[in-house]
Amino acid sequence: MTSHALVLHRHNGPLDWMKISRPQPAAGEVLVRIAASGLNPLDTKIRAGAAAHAKHLLPLVLGIDMAGVVEQVGSGVKDFKVGDEVYGMTGGVGGIQGSLAQYAAVDAALLALKPANLSLREAAALPLAFITAYSGIVDRAHVLSGQTVLVQGGAGGVGHVAVQLAAALGAQVFATASERDAGLLGRLGAISIDYRAQSVEQYVASATQGEGFDVVVDTVGGATLDASFAAVKHFGHVVSALGWGTHALAPLSFREASYSGVFTLYPLLTGTHRAHHGDILREATRLAEAGKLVPVLDPRRFDLRSAEQAYEAITGGTARGKIVVDVD
Repeated sequence: MTSHALVLHRHNGPLDWMKISRPQPAAGEVLVRIAASGLNPLDTKIRAGAAAHAKHLLPLVLGIDMAGVVEQVGSGVKDFKVGDEVYGMTGGVGGIQGSLAQYAAVDAALLALKPANLSLREAAALPLAFITAYSGIVDRAHVLSGQTVLVQGGAGGVGHVAVQLAAALGAQVFATASERDAGLLGRLGAISIDYRAQSVEQYVASATQGEGFDVVVDTVGGATLDASFAAVKHFGHVVSALGWGTHALAPLSFREASYSGVFTLYPLLTGTHRAHHGDILREATRLAEAGKLVPVLDPRRFDLRSAEQAYEAITGGTARGKIVVDVD
């Protein structure tokens, strides 16, 4: 049996529409008929061969996030049955087939049942973003109700989810963004800070009376991570999913603050701690069904035939919300 998929044969090359063998679920896996593939900036870097931490041998089927319907259940799987609507961060790195295909055999530990109040398209937009946000805010920083949390890049794919998660935990949430996104952040539960109009010192003074934020969540990296070290409170905590560069630690040290890096791909690449990703997504399902987590999607529709344009929307900076490719 076969499955249609988009296959990349050279970095930065075309996504070739072709037939591949339909995978069969091994022990601990389920076969998913994929309905939607959520795209992330990381997907574009993998396609370009620019993500050394997410190497994937060519040829490859891209796509890290997905949502779909269970078609077949492998031996040993007890949590899912045929017909279940599921979602997860399941492939596209480390030699694992991605989600720009009609079918994928995926590790059941990576999956959770889709929120009942979200469409499959909406669910496909959540996995990497929510897992990254949760890993930083809950697993590393242990955010508590009443704390102040600053999300750097609050309107981005990870950022807008981090804002909602921190708000759901009872934190007072602030987020840096451009002026055009202030309304969106307000609806998501954050006080918007125009990073172009205010320096770090200015917004720390106006938002926290100069004390700094209990927790700073960096989703941007580079100079923004340096700004995060200057914005954190004494004994506070900075977390970042993009701490790849070289940074001066003096501002952090003078505040006796701590730093944690988040490497969301680790379970996929190594095969370890995968069940925790399933647990995290079950929490995402709970929050979404409680009305506390809503993904913001770009209004444009793409399918496997127009997926090239979906990638261009990310690399060209025109995306306004998460980009999702309809597969089924």
